[in-house]
Formats: sequence, structure tokens, C-alpha cells
Amino acid sequence: MTTATTGRSAADRVTGTAHTRVEGRDKVTGAARYAAEVPFAELAHGWLVLSTVARGRVRALDTDTVLAMPGVLTVLTHHNAPRVDTDFVGMMGVPPDPGTALFQHDRVPHRGWPVALVVAETSEQAREAAETLVVHYDEEPHDVAFSAGREAEAYPVDGHMPAVVEKGDLDRELAASAVVVDAEYTTPEEHHNPMEPHAATARWEGGRLEVVDSNQGTHWVAGDLANLFSLDPGTVRVRSEHVGGGFGSKGVRAHQVAAVMAATVLHRPVRVVMTRRQMFSLAGYRSPTAQRVRLGADPDGRLRALEHRSLNQTSTVHEFVEPSAAAGRSMYAADAHHTVSRLVRLDVPTPTWMRAPGEAPGSFALESALDELAEKCGVDPIDLRLRNEPAVGPVSGLPFAGRNLVACFREGARRFGWAERDPRPGVRREGRWLLGTGTAAASFPAMAMPSTASVTAEADGTFTVRINAADIGTGARTALTLIAADALDVPTDRVLVRIGDSDLGPAMVAGGSAGTRSWAWAVTAAAEELRRGLAPGADIPPQGITVRSDTTEAVGALAQKERHSFGAQFAEVAVDPATGETRVRRMLGVFAAGRIVNPLTARNQLVGGMIWGLSMALHEEAVRDPASGGVYGADLAGYHVAAHADVPHVEADWVDDPDPDDPVGIKGIGEVGTVGAAAAIANAVWHATGVRHRDLPIRPDRILSAGGDA
Repeated sequence: MTTATTGRSAADRVTGTAHTRVEGRDKVTGAARYAAEVPFAELAHGWLVLSTVARGRVRALDTDTVLAMPGVLTVLTHHNAPRVDTDFVGMMGVPPDPGTALFQHDRVPHRGWPVALVVAETSEQAREAAETLVVHYDEEPHDVAFSAGREAEAYPVDGHMPAVVEKGDLDRELAASAVVVDAEYTTPEEHHNPMEPHAATARWEGGRLEVVDSNQGTHWVAGDLANLFSLDPGTVRVRSEHVGGGFGSKGVRAHQVAAVMAATVLHRPVRVVMTRRQMFSLAGYRSPTAQRVRLGADPDGRLRALEHRSLNQTSTVHEFVEPSAAAGRSMYAADAHHTVSRLVRLDVPTPTWMRAPGEAPGSFALESALDELAEKCGVDPIDLRLRNEPAVGPVSGLPFAGRNLVACFREGARRFGWAERDPRPGVRREGRWLLGTGTAAASFPAMAMPSTASVTAEADGTFTVRINAADIGTGARTALTLIAADALDVPTDRVLVRIGDSDLGPAMVAGGSAGTRSWAWAVTAAAEELRRGLAPGADIPPQGITVRSDTTEAVGALAQKERHSFGAQFAEVAVDPATGETRVRRMLGVFAAGRIVNPLTARNQLVGGMIWGLSMALHEEAVRDPASGGVYGADLAGYHVAAHADVPHVEADWVDDPDPDDPVGIKGIGEVGTVGAAAAIANAVWHATGVRHRDLPIRPDRILSAGGDA
């Protein structure tokens, strides 16, 4: 037995200092196993068969031929699959997507809908058999054509925030405005494409269902699977130790449900892995948007009216809102403030959360419109934004839990050299290149959700932290190690963090930029209580001493405030007017995102988010074939994404901005880095060329074809 220690001095605190990932060596050496790499005895492999029509019914499936093929164990269809129940409310009060109820009927609501699962001894056998299966359809006319012209069919739906928010008399304030901007903007369908594909293995053992999965929250997946299959929640365990990216896509999907069905039927472990092409149909995506922004202002640029209307598509089986119009509800003061997000139902897969849902496409429209207003008023774009800084929430009237956007713009302008910028567009040249600079603001909500955690003082003098967090590549394990070490007042090498197991109890998912904040609160509460209870020199019994926390009450007692991370984005572009090529030469983002736990991984997240925004501005675009209803080039060869090499110089930094109501001072950094980046680049392209591009991505053909306003 070992005795408890009094730990380190305050000068040795590790939170806020750079630390490499605690699991980094395991990842680079291959010791870290991802969901599709965990071995199981007697493992069978499932391969999903997706519909080749966009609307209709399955008339018949030629399963006999497939069942006779080598290694094939079963073919699950709507004729023989286990029944499931979708009549429940899932994580964060959201009902499940009925698309997870596989093989329950013969209807096909979109191309790429799962119609069968072929299970075989090897993945090669399963794939060959799945590709051999002939499915006969009664095909019906389909509609996948999204456009702003569908507004008449659209309707508002509350998603994870209200669809409609109104304050003041919009028509009166627009009529009284000296300067008005009225512009429409569009963003295309975009896809997550994390490096690790969606993969799940299901097995029954000792009366319990165990699922090894790649997800953003094992408690979420376990709860939904228990509800879908009408199981006692205590009989379902989901593990997800290492995850190679999520971005909002790794929730409850078809592959987990299919694996559970097959394991239940065959009484042996079954693994289902999505192909990259299947992910374009089954993993969710960001809906295209058609947005209209109307701004009314006095001659000096002070806003009198702000209207933001957004339209997005959803499927015919489930309503999902991309709340783009909500992006401005916390950003700028205006006497009249009207925002609405609306849906049109089409024969397409259901969209889902994608990094910075709502804020990413919404900020492109709003921040581009702000730039257009600055041009009309003859005001510097940064000055215009500062003139419209709200003292309280522009719509809610609530106080801000810290709002350091002004500091971000001032520091960013200083470092970027904004003062030397000639505001006139199209005048700066370097050989064949037109050069331009642009800026935009960023914001993303800072949430905390109830979570539980336990901390054990072990007999050998170490401490084990157990919390059902998910590290989707963000460095969450490392951040929680630093937070626990400080709360326990011990070195980091005496802390072991266990995550990614639903048996560890309920905790927030890795999403909404709320994961680390929520988990840190629970870990800090348990660690501090444990430390207070450990008398100096006290013996630790062999089984250790454990304290468990639950932050439900504390989080519920938070004062009502506007809680957000903020940022200022800057970009410099070079445009070749002869070829339409746009190159981003440098980007700078300065953020006010709470206390930064680990500067090393935080900077990685912010830089990655900014490059994601670059990708949104210039590259990403999924196009649906109106004839087939499917996505053209549904792979990483046809769907273009930006890489680090696409911008020679990118910097991310932050200003001091701790949240006084959070025990660690955290806000959130996962998504704010993406917000505003596309707008900053679009504004820079206008500054370089004098042409305003209101449709993303800004492709070379659009540069070449633009005449006057694009």
C-alpha cells in the first residue's frame, strides 16, 4: 500500500502548457486499434446492399443465388430482419432518424437506402455476394432538385435551436435605413469524410450485447441501440477507444444496427464497415443552403435591421434543420432582428450535424453581407463590425459570459497588417496575380452538458480517471489528463484516463464544442472531492479509493447568459484572372475561446477548422445527378477537399478569455475555427477582383464567367 501525497506546487500546474498526446506513440506505431481492427474469434463480415433507385419499392430480391455462394451465412432483408422500434427520444432530446430502422419495409425513400445485408465468413466473400445480389424495384418518379425556388414549399422546423426568432419591426427599420443590402447566397451539399470509415462489430456474450464502434459518444449509441431493439439499457455495452475523425457524422447509423441484427440472428460476432462510397449515402452530410440576407443601416453603418432567411433540404423520412439563419442571433446589434430557417423535403438522404452546423454556411452569408454593407457605406469592414458590437445578446437581451470579439479583431488586424490595406478592390497586382485581403467574424455557442466521472486513488500512488468521453482526434485524452493532474495536484505521469466505454456512465458526446468543457467539469469535481478526502500520509487500500461526480445539478444551476466562443478570421488570396485559379496565401485566426487547456492540440484544432473553411470556400461541392438521385463522384477522388498544402502560411492564436462560470474556464474550440473562414476568403476574392461571389465554392469557372456582380 502507498500513501497519498500532497502533490505539486501551484507553479507546476500543467493546464495551459503544451503537451504531446498521451496516446500519440500508440497511434504512430499502430498499437492503437480502431473499430475495424479489434480482433474477435469467429468473426463474420456484413456488407450493405444499397438501393440503385431514388424512390420506389423493393419488389423482389434474388437471395437464393447469393445464399449458395461460398462463405455466405445469411442475407437480411425486410422479409427476415429483426424488428426495431423508433418511437423514442434519443440523445439531447432528438428523436432518432427513421433511417436507422433498417429492413423494416419495402419502401425506398432515396438512392443509397439499405435494402439488404449480406453476411459471410470474410469481407471479400460478403462484398462479392452483395455485388451479385439482384434487387427488383417498382421505381417511382423522384425529386432531388434543391434551389432557392423551392421556398414556396418550405416550412420552418425547430431543430437544436428555434427556427424563427423575431425582434422589432423589420419593415419599418428597413424603410428608415439610408443603406440597404439585399443579397442571396448559396452553399452546396458537403460531406464529412473522416479518415476512419464508419465501422462496428456486434456480439452477444453472457446475455449482454457488446458493440465495438467508431463513434462520438458510446452512451448515445448504447442508449439508442437499447431503445431500437427494446433491450434493458444495462445489457448493452458500446466501446469506442480510438476514433479517426467524426465531425458530427459518427452517431447512430445503419452499420451499427445492421451489425446488431446479424449478430442476433447468427449468434456470432459480425462486423460491418462502410465503404467510402456508402458513407456519401449513409453517414449524413451538410445540406445545401439558399440564404437571403437583408441589412438596413444608417450612413455610418450602424445596423437598424438584420434579416437572415435560410432554406435547406431534408429527406422525406426525417426532418433535420441546418440552422444557418441562427448565425447572427448573437453577433450584431440591430433595432429589428428577424431570422428563420426553413426546410424543403426531397428524395435525398437525411442531412445531419456537420462541423459548425448552421454557423459555417450561415456565417458565409452574413459575413459576406456585412462586407457588402461596409463597401456601400464606405466604412472599413472591421470598423463596421465594431460599430455594431452589442452590449448584451442582440435578441435575447442576456448578458454575455465574456465577449472578446473586439480584442480578436484588434490583435488580428495588428498581426495581419490590416492598417496597410488599400480598401479599393482590384488594384493590387503581382505579375499575373490579383491580390486581395478579407476578414470575417466567427462565433459558436459554448455549452456545458451534464456528465458523470469517477477518479480512483490507486494503491501504487497513481490515479485512474474514468469518464465516458470520446477522443475523435482532438486530443481530449490529453486535455483531461492535464485537467485531472491539476485538480489532484500531481504530475501527469501519475494520471491514467480511461474513456470511450458506455459502462463508464453517462457523459456528453464529442460534439457541439461542448465535450471537453462538460467532461472537464465532471473530472474536476470528482478529483477535487477525492483530494479533499485524502488525508496527508493516509494509507490507500488495495482496491483504491474512488469518488464519483455528477454535474447535472451544477450545470442546471448555471446563470442564463449568452455563452459563445468568438474569433476574427483573416485571409489573403491571389487570383489569376486568366485561369480563374485562386490561391490562399495566408490565413490568420485570433480567437476568444475560453481557457486553452493544451495549446499544442488547441492550435491543431483551430488550424484544421480554418483549412476546413478554406475547403468550403474553394473546393467542397457534392453534386446530385437529377436522373439517378445519387452524388456524382462519391469518393475522395471526385469530392475535392483542401489539405494543409493548399495554404502556405496559416496561424491560429487566441486572446485571454476564461469563462468565469466554468470551473476550468473552458468554452470550446472544436468548431469556431471553421466559422467565418469561408467568408474571409470570399471577401478577399472580392477585394482582389472587384467581383462579389455569393455562391460557394468559388470555382475557377465562376471566376472566369463572372461579369459585374456574380
